[in-house]
Amino acid sequence: MSQLSLFSAEQTAPSPRDLAGLLATTGQIVHLGGAARVSVVVADLWRAEAIAALIDEAGLRSQIGTSDEGTPLVRTLAAPELQPMALEWTRGAAKTAPPAWVPGPRALRAWALATGDVDGAHYLLPLDPHAPESAPVLATALMRAGVAPTLVGTRGTKPGLRVSGHRRLLRLRESIGDPPGPDAAAHWPQP
Repeated sequence: MSQLSLFSAEQTAPSPRDLAGLLATTGQIVHLGGAARVSVVVADLWRAEAIAALIDEAGLRSQIGTSDEGTPLVRTLAAPELQPMALEWTRGAAKTAPPAWVPGPRALRAWALATGDVDGAHYLLPLDPHAPESAPVLATALMRAGVAPTLVGTRGTKPGLRVSGHRRLLRLRESIGDPPGPDAAAHWPQP
């Protein structure tokens, strides 16, 4: 059993703001009057279940369904607590990362749960290909969180932030905590 750092997701109080980690990747947020709803389509049911648990821990209500493509979809119910985040992460109808955002451990965990995966000797945190202007902002945000990434795939359909090196992978793993279960272990940072 690994020892957790003081900055670990398990040591940080849950908050609706943690769901910004879903927006750093392919998650979406929609305004619904004085409330907002966050949703993300994921590749695996274990990802949806772990994100639903994160949503519930943050004091919101989660819902798991299936996307039009037949893959798991997890979302919050509409909540006024998400409205400030919706205003920060959108410009008009487009999702845009706020320039001063620094992901906390639980936001990083949400990002890893949604789309993070092992990439050879590296770890990849995918970005939203529909929000290319956010890529450099999110690279800077991850650096501010203490994990220096390399921006990859910006000219293709699969942009992401690649974390390499033992110390950086260890820092990321300490921040996001242990995988939520055995199915997740193969998709979790391996320092």
